[in-house]
Amino acid sequence: MSEPQLITPGRIALDVNQPLHRILHILKTRDYIRPAARAGTLRLYRREAIAMVRHELNAIDARQRGKGVRDE
Repeated sequence: MSEPQLITPGRIALDVNQPLHRILHILKTRDYIRPAARAGTLRLYRREAIAMVRHELNAIDARQRGKGVRDE
């Protein structure tokens, strides 16, 4: 049986091409994205967290676009 490959918030940020502060905010405020393990104070996540974070980023960006002022 192979060992699970866990990733850091920094790795998630690189994979979704976003600043680390955005990733940390999502990980802190979305209860359903939970760390799989901890190494000291570092939280480690399963690779599935990338898709969940990407979904949240898209939702945040869509809401921001909806609040924009339109030229008419």
